Amino acid sequence: MDLSSIQEIANMCGGTLLKGNPHRTAGRFSKDTRTLEAGDVYVALRGEHFDGNQFLAVAEARGAVAAIIDDPSVISPRSQLAIISVADSLLALQQLAAAWRKRISPKVVCITGSTGKTTTKDFTAAVLASRYSVSQTQGTYNNHIGVPLTILQTSSADETAVWEIGTNHPGEILPLAQLVLPRIAIITNIGVAHIEHFGAREAIAEEKGNLIPQISPGGRLILSSDDDFSEQFASRSPVPTILVGMDSGSITASDIKLRLEGTEFIATSSGENVPVFLPVSGRHMVKNALFALAAGIELGVPLAEGAAALSTATLTGARLRLIEVHGVHFLDDSYNANPKSMIAAVETAAEIPCRGRRFAVLGEMGELGPYTQDGYHQVGRATAAASFDFLLAVGEKTHPLAEAAKELQNVHQLADTSAAAKFLRHVTKPGDLVLVKGSKSAQMGRVIEQFKSL
Repeated sequence: MDLSSIQEIANMCGGTLLKGNPHRTAGRFSKDTRTLEAGDVYVALRGEHFDGNQFLAVAEARGAVAAIIDDPSVISPRSQLAIISVADSLLALQQLAAAWRKRISPKVVCITGSTGKTTTKDFTAAVLASRYSVSQTQGTYNNHIGVPLTILQTSSADETAVWEIGTNHPGEILPLAQLVLPRIAIITNIGVAHIEHFGAREAIAEEKGNLIPQISPGGRLILSSDDDFSEQFASRSPVPTILVGMDSGSITASDIKLRLEGTEFIATSSGENVPVFLPVSGRHMVKNALFALAAGIELGVPLAEGAAALSTATLTGARLRLIEVHGVHFLDDSYNANPKSMIAAVETAAEIPCRGRRFAVLGEMGELGPYTQDGYHQVGRATAAASFDFLLAVGEKTHPLAEAAKELQNVHQLADTSAAAKFLRHVTKPGDLVLVKGSKSAQMGRVIEQFKSL
């Protein structure tokens, strides 16, 4: 947000300025006193186990110039903070973001889907940054708190924006889409992530599809040519649809080669063939890159220019990140997992050239509900088909995964990440390749950290 007066901020969020200089200016907002910087406006949100209103003194000590609160009783008479009082701090944050969004005019690319959202966001931001200034979602700030904060981090000088929105419960996409107001929408795919809260893929598709009516006139909807819900999405779109895919679509990929250090392929659009290098391995990453190239072309970035930019993309978090420890190559894909992304990672690790043996260290997957057993079986069968030398199934819930992969010679059920790290340190040799993946709650990244210390 551009520098604005405290009084203007109060007006935009529907609050009352109780104290402080109304003419003082601010343009940054923080909900976390641990990361708050001098000059920020502190937004005191409430959670299940905390009340942000109780941290006003900490926020002031760290240099906040103002605070948005919904409990005036916490105000200290000695405090120099400007205080904006509201009925509900979260609603005020969302109202503030909506007001600021109406004042700025970046060309917004909004991304949702079951898997691939964040990588597609990172690739798209890299493509657009070759020609424009870009505001992008930091990390996975894609929910009812993260999206408003992302909008407020955007300045009037930003020419484009790449914003990710996510959901794990019904009813969450529409209000986020109404905040974002995209020119281009990308729906990566419909899988079973968070299906515990939806019951069926059809319900997930219905939820994700609520993004489509919010696309601005003259915009575009970008879909996968091989997702079974794309035809349904296209039929309800008020704007033209662009399809991308490995074999069919406006942009396609061919001659895919997976390397330890990344992925090479040829991107084709309107008869033009351009070589692409991605700094991450995986055939599923190629599809994410095609989404980014399609968005770039729609916003004036030529195919060759976008392809060159992809080689410089920086990916968020532990997404097939290559780490070498004690001569062993780890593919750290521990940020999150569902059956589709787990299988994609397994297939990637099986295809990458490797002079040693291959290990799959797979942890628990969350929020699968009645699909839990089948999801683990799918991953187990895929791992067996990929002929790994070792499978380590980590955590109590992964028994079905190990059972489905029993045709492999070396399948081990381990209690926790510490046991997995100790096993790997005892068995692995330099040149071996180890895939580590699981849901965020499984904290599978600990395997690598614990391995380092042994």
